[in-house]
Amino acid sequence: MKTLRITDDVHQKLTGLLGELTAETMKMQTYTDAIESLLGQSVILPPELLSEVESFVEENKNLGYTTREEFFRDATRWRLKSLSEGIECVEVRKEMYEKTKIAIKDMDLPFIGVSDFIDEQMKNLHEQHTQWKEQMEETEK
Repeated sequence: MKTLRITDDVHQKLTGLLGELTAETMKMQTYTDAIESLLGQSVILPPELLSEVESFVEENKNLGYTTREEFFRDATRWRLKSLSEGIECVEVRKEMYEKTKIAIKDMDLPFIGVSDFIDEQMKNLHEQHTQWKEQMEETEK
């Protein structure tokens, strides 16, 4: 058996985790069980990325994130949703997005919002493309 020195703070966290594990499994747990559980749930990221996220969270509290963990959970949910639902994200500068939103509202255009406007533009393009392909096929005959 090896001895590991830990701080009081880490000891408290491990003890709390032991309580959670015991409640989940309905059997007594050891510090080894707690550490193995933590390692099994951990993701190792480059320090630079962690630092960048921490700075972002600190500088953008208005977005609702209070910890980097909340940020990573939200980012992971968004990524899983886009992959599982076959959603392709297109980057649009926030300034351009906001101007478009204002233009739609000011001009009283028949769109719910910017996404609806983009969807409609793409539908129109697809219809035009279908017509163009039909004309090209007739020209080739």
